[in-house]
Parts: sequence; structure tokens; C-alpha cells
Amino acid sequence: MTEIALEQPATVGDPSKILRRGARLDSLFRGATRVTAMLVFLAVLSILIMLVIGASPALEKFGFGFLFSTAWNPVTEDFGALVAIFGTLVTSAIALLIAVPVSFGIAIFITQLAPEWLKRPIGTAIELLAAIPSIIYGMWGLFVLAPLFADHAQPWITEHLGEWPVIGALFQGPPMGIGMFTAGLILAIMIIPFIAAVMRDVFEVVPPVLKESAYGLGATTWEVVWNIVLPYTRVGVVGGIMLGLGRALGETMAVTFVIGNAQQISPSLFMPGSTISSALANEFNEAVGEMYTSSLVALGLILFIITFIVLALARLLLMRLSEREGTHS
Repeated sequence: MTEIALEQPATVGDPSKILRRGARLDSLFRGATRVTAMLVFLAVLSILIMLVIGASPALEKFGFGFLFSTAWNPVTEDFGALVAIFGTLVTSAIALLIAVPVSFGIAIFITQLAPEWLKRPIGTAIELLAAIPSIIYGMWGLFVLAPLFADHAQPWITEHLGEWPVIGALFQGPPMGIGMFTAGLILAIMIIPFIAAVMRDVFEVVPPVLKESAYGLGATTWEVVWNIVLPYTRVGVVGGIMLGLGRALGETMAVTFVIGNAQQISPSLFMPGSTISSALANEFNEAVGEMYTSSLVALGLILFIITFIVLALARLLLMRLSEREGTHS
């Protein structure tokens, strides 16, 4: 009888050594990821400490009155942050009011309505729009958008809306083209790609069976979007909006070109103003004296705190929305 030689399995080593080696590698991996995560906290903490130290002379001199003062006089060393805070919040609000519905429309068209041959060109255009440097937006806004707005849009808006009760004061003023509304419009154009891209990505993850079931029951496209797509992706949509808001709050060069950089608060959106970022960009290199420099650093600290509050509120909102997942509204 022919003996059949059985092939012996190759030796793979001592299992205990393999387990110990895997445990060491796993421990090394956890330690490396922990270090990289801690670097983020260290960077944020170091920036905060630097801002607090730099702003302390101004905060000690002006106290909480710094937040509510409209003064900004380097000669007399009398400074206040209210004008810059007002301009930052107003321009960011204008940007969101314009960008959110436009971004929503773009994302819905790409994911729900556009033919296949058109989806990629529009998506590429959005990505290119996001890649344009902010200084290019500022130059375009100053040399192209502002003159067009001053010659055509602003006179018409002032004539037709300037006399309205309550909101009429928002649209009065000489047709200069630059001002808080123009800055908010530029910011809106800048943040549209970010919000639209996030919305597009989250809309695409909606299971097709949910939409097909709604269509099968006779729902229209708008009903599917409003009752199926948005509830399923609301966490991602809010996250995208907050991402755009964070970009709008901290934008510097584009706003500096078109806001007018005037230390004043006006009820009209067409009048020049100032933001925290534009004030820092315009004056930091020219700041002379400890109090002047410290006041500018204090503006940076305020912007840091505003951004932190916005992100914290966004995180809280996302947590509340996540808790409501699966419940009937």
C-alpha cells in the first residue's frame, strides 16, 4: 500500500509571543493616537493662554466696559470692542441668511433632480469655488461687485425699501457699494461651497428605499425632501451650517476689502463698518504702545470666545438632535 505523506503545517511561532507582540503594538498605537489627540488640546490651550496674557493690560484698564464701548482712539488710548463685535455678528448673519437657502437648493438639485451628466460638473464647480483664496474674493468684491452694487442694486433697493417702516432704516444711505451688506454677501459666496458640499454628502447617504417608498405612496419631490431627506440628515445639515458660520466669523482679507473699515455703528446695512478680523488685519502692524497692541489682542480673544460659544451651541444642538433620532416629532 502506498503511503501518502501528509504535509505538515508551517510553523508560525509561539502563540504566546505573537500575543505579547500584538499587545505591545496595540499599546504603542493607543499611546500614539492619544498623543496626537492631546496635541490639539495643547495647541488650543496655548493659543488661549497667549491671548489672555496679551489682552490682560487692556482688560485690566477697561474691564467689561471694553465690550460695550464704541470708542477706538489710538491717540488717547481709549478703546472698545462693540463696533467690531457688531460688525462681525451682522456680516455673519447676513452671510448665513443668503448662503443657507442657496446651499440647500444646490445640494437638493445635485442629489435629487440633476441628470447624471450634470452632477459632476456642478460638484467640481463647487469644489473650485471653495479653493479660491479669500484675497481673490476680496479683490473681486472691491473691483467688480461693489461698483455694480453701487450703480444698480443699491439705488433700487433704497428707493423701494428705504421708506418702509421698521426695516426701511436697514436700506438707507449713499450708494457707495462697500459696507456691511457687501461684506456679508462676499462671505455668503465664500461659505456656500462648504455648506453645499456637506449637505450634498449627507443627502447622498439617505437610503434609496426610503425615498422610493415615499414616491410609491404618491409623495412629490418636495414632500420627499422635507419629510424624508431632511429629517434623516438634519444632524449633518446643522453641522454644515455651523461649519460655514465658523468660516464667516473668522474671515479676514475678503471682508477687509469691502466692509469700509469704519469705526461706527449704523442701522443701515449699506454703511461702512468693521469686524474683529478686519480690525486686526488693518491695524496690528501699525499698533504702537502696549495698550494699543493689547486692545487688538483683546479683540482676538473675544473672537476666540465667540467662535467657541458658537461651536459649543452647535455641539449641544447636534446632541439634542441625536437624542431625538428615532422619535416621532
